[in-house]
Amino acid sequence: MKIRRVLLTVEYDGTAYAGWQRQANGLAVQQVLEEALSQACGHPVAVTGASRTDAGVHARGQCAHFDTDCSIPPEKYPFVLNNLLPPDIRVQQGREVPPAFHARFLSSGKIYTYRIINTRHGTALGRNTHFHVPVPLALPPMRTALQSLLGTFDFAAFQASGGTAKTTIRTIDRADLDLEPETGILTLRLHGNAFLYNMVRIIAGTLVEIGLGRLPADAFDRALATGDRLALGMTAPACGLELTAVEYPPAAFTDPARLRWHQEPVR
Repeated sequence: MKIRRVLLTVEYDGTAYAGWQRQANGLAVQQVLEEALSQACGHPVAVTGASRTDAGVHARGQCAHFDTDCSIPPEKYPFVLNNLLPPDIRVQQGREVPPAFHARFLSSGKIYTYRIINTRHGTALGRNTHFHVPVPLALPPMRTALQSLLGTFDFAAFQASGGTAKTTIRTIDRADLDLEPETGILTLRLHGNAFLYNMVRIIAGTLVEIGLGRLPADAFDRALATGDRLALGMTAPACGLELTAVEYPPAAFTDPARLRWHQEPVR
């Protein structure tokens, strides 16, 4: 039978997992998905994800491709796999893509969301998806600080130790911070071409410290100018972070062979 490349859009609650990428010391989302796919297809299946989310991080729009000669129509994979997967992992879409498509290397952009609950007593229902900050945050300096991130810069200071990026140049073209007054939920959304290891969590943690008055509103400017990680704040907890969407240029689905691949893994 013909071998097809299939692209899945995967949603998961990362609380119980050691991250996306299969590893020896913990259960990963990739492992669970591959086991379900192997059972459904009747042969071993390896998937390639667009982003290697860390332990405790969630995803609404993770993308992953795999090759198979299975007769299951691509659009039927959500129905098949969701009967085999645990309830904290759901496949939302399946589609056939060209053989040269690559979920990670052809990505042109990602949207990450970070959620903070800024109430005195926190939330029971959102404890695994929100960072609880019990002290009131000042939004004006936080929003002012965010504007410094818009553009193409060397974000070396925004990478945690252990990062393996060959270049720390990244572009952020949208950064929003919204508040729901009735719930106290702050939602940070960042849109960029790629992100460094723990970059979004470092941005979120720094914003919190700016909002608490522990760091000045120009902390991002100082870090960009000096490359000094110490100019920034804490790395916010993993629980508040969500990979919201992965974007691809239209040609990735029609003629991916003519696109220039990224030469390094992108987050």
